Amino acid sequence: MIAYVKGEIAEIAEDNVVIEVGGIGYNIKISARVAQGLPGIGGQIKLHTYTLVREDAFLLYGFLTKSDLDIFKKCITVNGIGPKGALAILSVMDADALRYAILSGDAKAISKAPGIGARTAERLILDLKDKVSFDDGMIDREIYANQAASPQADGAAKEAVEALVALGYGQAESLQAVSRILDAETMDSGALLKAALKTMF
Repeated sequence: MIAYVKGEIAEIAEDNVVIEVGGIGYNIKISARVAQGLPGIGGQIKLHTYTLVREDAFLLYGFLTKSDLDIFKKCITVNGIGPKGALAILSVMDADALRYAILSGDAKAISKAPGIGARTAERLILDLKDKVSFDDGMIDREIYANQAASPQADGAAKEAVEALVALGYGQAESLQAVSRILDAETMDSGALLKAALKTMF
């Protein structure tokens, strides 16, 4: 219904923002990550919105990017995860990190969100693993492309990811770190591990 709201920030709270447009203040529910990314009161902002109409309420949910809005809409199709749960997930990870978690089966990372247990996280992964892809956002597909181009390079990347997980990092976080490394196809697993660790500090 309302694609986006663009105007001046009148109020900011942890879970909502009021944006004034033409003398009307729109109360928009947001994640903690969005709240952190907003300019101060009086600043101009554009939020992509999802409209939820109920018998007793007309609610707007706002996102800084269309990518975030897209993954939010996918999350709320999962049984047991409503708008509140989807915002909780997007408060602890951005859209790309969530896609990584879904594609890599990292329920532990998703269940860090308040109110999202391991079983709910696993259900989200099961329901959405065929509905999200690398093309949805800015996810780097290099280490996956390497699988077809160079099995040896892919094996090194896989070993580096496994080593990071063994060190206590999440599967999705480890996958992201390794995928950011330039010239990964020329490195062995040890070099990849060292380079990935540098990106985490």
